[in-house]
Amino acid sequence: MNSVKLSSLAITCGGTGGHFYPGLSIARHLKEQGVRVTIFLSGRNIPSQSAEAARHGIETICLPATTRSKPGQALGLLGGYLRSLRELRKSRPDALLGMGSFASSPTAMAAVTLRIPLFLHDGNARVGKANRMLSRFARHLGTAFPAVNPGALKCPHGCTGMPLRPEITSGETLSATDAIARINSLYDGSLEAETPTLLIFGGSQGAAIFNSVLPEALHRLGDLKFQVIHLTGKDKFDEVREVYRGAPFPALLLPASSEMHLLYQASALAVCRSGGSTVAELAHFGRPALLIPYPYAAELHQDDNARFYAGTGAAVVLQNSECTPEKVAETLRRLLLEPLNPPPAPSSAVTGNIEIIESYLSKA
Repeated sequence: MNSVKLSSLAITCGGTGGHFYPGLSIARHLKEQGVRVTIFLSGRNIPSQSAEAARHGIETICLPATTRSKPGQALGLLGGYLRSLRELRKSRPDALLGMGSFASSPTAMAAVTLRIPLFLHDGNARVGKANRMLSRFARHLGTAFPAVNPGALKCPHGCTGMPLRPEITSGETLSATDAIARINSLYDGSLEAETPTLLIFGGSQGAAIFNSVLPEALHRLGDLKFQVIHLTGKDKFDEVREVYRGAPFPALLLPASSEMHLLYQASALAVCRSGGSTVAELAHFGRPALLIPYPYAAELHQDDNARFYAGTGAAVVLQNSECTPEKVAETLRRLLLEPLNPPPAPSSAVTGNIEIIESYLSKA
């Protein structure tokens, strides 16, 4: 049977950007196809996420906030469920797509109550607790990477990839030389076209392991030819600049960048955490990496993402606790002298998830 075309879709996401941005990417793609899309937002970042969705013309429904106390959490979840019931009754979307985290649970359960088909996506190799619980009510669960805990899922599932932002996927394809030239022009840099570039980033707030240990390790590689692009985090720029002062290698320090597609294409090796979106972006651009999983990630899911990427031959993994300047320098020296192979190119993740939903709806 041929698949049907969606006319409307509700997406529930919230909490961290790792849940929100993949949902927004799907919403933006569907909006361009003429599909009516609404995002149900919950969690602590509603104001900024709602503003970002509005910037792309996506309607949002903002659910009641929860507090850290158990009564506050219960009231927030109940309020979110009741608000979702009202809104879903009015709009009656063809389906609801949940992007993970307990913040998405109230809307998902409202959809189940109203018999609106529920679909799920998880952005990590280890499917999280909320999605494991909701899977008993779902038609299908897509994962960014092959699931390491498939036995915990109660619905059909498969690897559909990570929906990445259009700014990442639709940009111009450049050689490393051309990307370096563009970066120098944008940021008044002096990077060298033929020198291997290390791209270092540790999250929007920066991280001590990247902002202190990494520069010290790099100073120990003075006999090797390389250069650095380092995203310090917005509040750490001045502090990190002092650490790099007098470095014997070219370095471009930036608080943050909206041009990540250029930075990935300029780099020979990335040094970063292993969140789902980060690993998917590395795979999209075919970039090897030294991955340092965030040690406080729920159920250590960044470790699972890192193991998946290392299994392709495109990464080496160091635990946060292993990252002394000596160990990091030794590892980087090896990776600069014996570069890793690029990973296999992934398939289109946005359309993959949509095709799954349309296929299931055609059989209803």
